[in-house]
Amino acid sequence: MSKVRSRFTLIAGLVVVLVSPTGADDSVTCQHTDEILAELRQIRKLLERRPDMQAQPTTARIDVAAAPFLGSKDAPVTIVQFTDYQCQFCQQFHQQTFQDLKKHYIDSGKVRFYSLDLPLVDIHQNALLAAQAGRCAQDQGQFWAMHDQMQANPEQLEMAKLVDYAQESSIDVAAFRRCIESGKYKDDVQKGARDATTNGVRGTPAFVIGKSTPFGVEGELVMGAVPYGLFEKKVKELAQ
Repeated sequence: MSKVRSRFTLIAGLVVVLVSPTGADDSVTCQHTDEILAELRQIRKLLERRPDMQAQPTTARIDVAAAPFLGSKDAPVTIVQFTDYQCQFCQQFHQQTFQDLKKHYIDSGKVRFYSLDLPLVDIHQNALLAAQAGRCAQDQGQFWAMHDQMQANPEQLEMAKLVDYAQESSIDVAAFRRCIESGKYKDDVQKGARDATTNGVRGTPAFVIGKSTPFGVEGELVMGAVPYGLFEKKVKELAQ
């Protein structure tokens, strides 16, 4: 039987227990948990600077404007995700939940799914760059291909990697680079992040789930990489 090592820490008022096996790969595992702890401590610092975050709203009204979406525009239910491409929990949602959600509800026309940007620039140095890359890929009709690449690789979002992803997605790389380097969408991304905060979105991933409206959605605000079952439950309730 393998031995385990438990590590305790207090983050934003929560006791976090990290359990890892000891052995040949222990140094790698410890390095990974140390990285997680470092990020959680940075998040705690942000929370301490924003005492208003203690009162978390439960609903939000989101105007999606021309944001990219999957599914039918006439779908009765809308889910809006706020993502930071460098966020490990956004990757978790993408890998563990999104594909089932897409298969059962988005592809069937029951849900339209929007992706909006919320780069956490205080803790993720490449998040703003990645958000702009998504917009620039959208110019060439390849937003979702770039989105999937970046969500799958949150630790590899420097410019060289973004160019690699563009090449793999058949994007005109020269135009893609010019778009990013010119800062064409930088102000839009930053304004979107401010609007998200105004609507009560405090971190990523975050979701607004509700009945579709002409402007987007007004519905329940859900925080975190919640499991597929929660989405299934809420979509069924809204469809009644």
